Amino acid sequence: MKTARTRILQVISFAGLGLSIVPSFLVFGGVLSKELYFHLMTAGMLMWFSTAVFWIRKDHLG
Repeated sequence: MKTARTRILQVISFAGLGLSIVPSFLVFGGVLSKELYFHLMTAGMLMWFSTAVFWIRKDHLG
């Protein structure tokens, strides 16, 4: 059973992944500037790496 803390960390982690993936398509489409792209990618990276380590367990990794 997953705790509320784990669910919150997962939501933040997946939002960080979204910030790492979606902006690249928006830059390709000409919607975002490269400067905003870099800021969003950095925020997504920090969100992912600062939260995923708390809910991904070793027994889940192949």
